[in-house]
Amino acid sequence: MLDIALKQICFAREITLSLLDGLSDDDYFAMPVGSPTHIAWQVGHLAMAEYGLCLFRMRGRQPDDLQLMPGAIRKAFSRGSVPEADRSKNPSVAEIRALMTKIHEQVLVELPALPAAVLEEPTEMPYTATPTKLGALLFCAQHELLHAGQIGLLRRLLGKPPIR
Repeated sequence: MLDIALKQICFAREITLSLLDGLSDDDYFAMPVGSPTHIAWQVGHLAMAEYGLCLFRMRGRQPDDLQLMPGAIRKAFSRGSVPEADRSKNPSVAEIRALMTKIHEQVLVELPALPAAVLEEPTEMPYTATPTKLGALLFCAQHELLHAGQIGLLRRLLGKPPIR
């Protein structure tokens, strides 16, 4: 089942990255009329969530995690945080994208080495299908696709063409 969860996580990331192609830094922080969010927040949130669901929940906090996912970044993009349109109050697009890439790469290093028994351990919400660590991994892919949909909608509101 771990291989299925990893394939789903990677598939969701491919969709997200395709939606980010061709966007300018200005596009990342634009908040179309009526929108409570922007693309930069969506990307930062996905990085934070992948760290939480795929690394922290699987093996707890590690000594290097503060460099991987700094506390200020985690707070800025966690569930319930409010997207800030002022670019000066946010990390740069390059920093957010680098964070997203670095965390995903770490997930691809660590998850394949997880013992199967770890996946059966219980976890709290959010999860999908089963209240286990495997359920958290499965939720990670679904969560990313949900936010990819939001990125896709923001793209369209910014006048960008749909992704084919």
